[in-house]
Amino acid sequence: MVNVDTLSLEKLSLSSAATATDDSLLAGKSSHNGVSSQLPSPELAPTPTPLVVTNGSMKSLMQPTKSEAYAARRFFSLPDPPSGLVSPLASPTHGTHAGRFRAASEMAILNGGAITQIHNCRVLRNHRIEYDDVWFQDGRIINPTSLYGLRNPDVRIDAKGLIVAPGLIDVQLNGAFGYDFSFNRTDIDECVDIVSRGVLLQGCTAYCPTTVSSMPDTYHTVIPHIGPRPGSLVNGAESLGAHIEGPFMNPKKKGAHELACLRAAPNGLADFDACYGLENLRKHVAYVTVAPEVEGVLDAIPQLIYECDIGISMGHTMADNETARRAHRNGARMITHLFNAMTDFHHRDPGVIGLLGSTGMPGEHKLDANGVVEPSTATMGTDTFYGLICDGIHVHPNTVKIAYNSHPAGAILVTDAMGAMGLPDGQYKLGNMSVDVKPKTDVKGCPRAAVIQGTNTLAGSIVTLIECVRNFHEFTQCSIVDAIEAATLHPAQMLGVQDRKGSLNYGCDADIIFLTDDLQVDSVFVRGQLATPATVDFKLPAGPK
Repeated sequence: MVNVDTLSLEKLSLSSAATATDDSLLAGKSSHNGVSSQLPSPELAPTPTPLVVTNGSMKSLMQPTKSEAYAARRFFSLPDPPSGLVSPLASPTHGTHAGRFRAASEMAILNGGAITQIHNCRVLRNHRIEYDDVWFQDGRIINPTSLYGLRNPDVRIDAKGLIVAPGLIDVQLNGAFGYDFSFNRTDIDECVDIVSRGVLLQGCTAYCPTTVSSMPDTYHTVIPHIGPRPGSLVNGAESLGAHIEGPFMNPKKKGAHELACLRAAPNGLADFDACYGLENLRKHVAYVTVAPEVEGVLDAIPQLIYECDIGISMGHTMADNETARRAHRNGARMITHLFNAMTDFHHRDPGVIGLLGSTGMPGEHKLDANGVVEPSTATMGTDTFYGLICDGIHVHPNTVKIAYNSHPAGAILVTDAMGAMGLPDGQYKLGNMSVDVKPKTDVKGCPRAAVIQGTNTLAGSIVTLIECVRNFHEFTQCSIVDAIEAATLHPAQMLGVQDRKGSLNYGCDADIIFLTDDLQVDSVFVRGQLATPATVDFKLPAGPK
């Protein structure tokens, strides 16, 4: 564990306590940069250049509106602001505005709470691991340059040469530790508390609580309880908003979803309203998984995005490649658990999987004033993300490597974990369906797997996210940077929260993990608070809840 040089653990934990009540919703969303770089050997990493003052910490002072940010994320264009006005999406980087913003930032840091410095570490920042320090205050990463000669850190933490990286983000988590977000309807708040605290101690500092296909009454009961809430020692990992997987799916690719719950949308947006409640989507949901070929879904995608400010993912689908491309042009930027529950890849029609080969191909992404797609010169595929369950069961290691080599900047590691994660073999629930967890004898090494009772149908996983990171690194032989960013930066970019999550840039939340060279979690911080079994109220259940 880390060594705190000065103040006590209690003061360190309380120094960011104010952030525990920060009840802000999802931040504005913007497009990812599609950059992925290889890691030089940590021992040979160059000495970092001196830090310079940036405006990174000013992001919170100039948040774009949700509609503007979503438009930027989807490569759609907004009208230019009237003459003489500055777009709220523009960063204050020049002129007197920059000086005023920078001065305000420096004053806030000088007058703020306790400052913590993590030193003697190798920091993942800007797609590289380099020797550097990380400073944070009031739950946010800060730029220490403005402090030189004016204020010293109140707490210094010796990381003992470990890798310091952003906290992991899991955008598909059905449950864990005996709890299931779709099944535990009567004790859903307890379910959220236990799962959030447990995954936090594993290094996952933010996630999307995920529901499987259910009846409307379940959605109306559960969704309000699994929306955004801040991370803290009390709350556990932050909820970035729910992921609603289904029920607008293709019955032929239902996987572990209950057939009786599946439905179409012949009435378009009205059917989504009847199923979920549009207000629930607006307030509590990050993204929804749909099959674009299901009646009414394709045309409803842009309406859902603009009416509810949510993301759209394609999954449990038989869509051909042309339908997948049309869904992508309509705004669907994510593929749920790639390769699983979708049309197999075929050389003449690669289906949804073929979107990974679309990078660099022209597409239509721009919407006119009426929300209708019109031609543009935007590039298709570069903003496509895809989830991968890297447990060695759902997707063969060689297949994982093919996907990564095709589109490394879009890879997002997900657990798709269900209630048995963290618990022994036995019978569990995934929604209303019974699931057996037992060794899978037809896979090398007989790893434990979750299957629908009486079948061989996979029903989520029982893997942890850091295990996925290690497996991804092994399966693809990618750099450590790429492996970590597939569970930090990329999911943040997909959700459009990369201004505060997924990196250690100035202004981001101080969600931090310390990792060994073999990618084992050593220490975890949430909003700058050190999370340990002593500071987080979590007791592992003995079996299913």
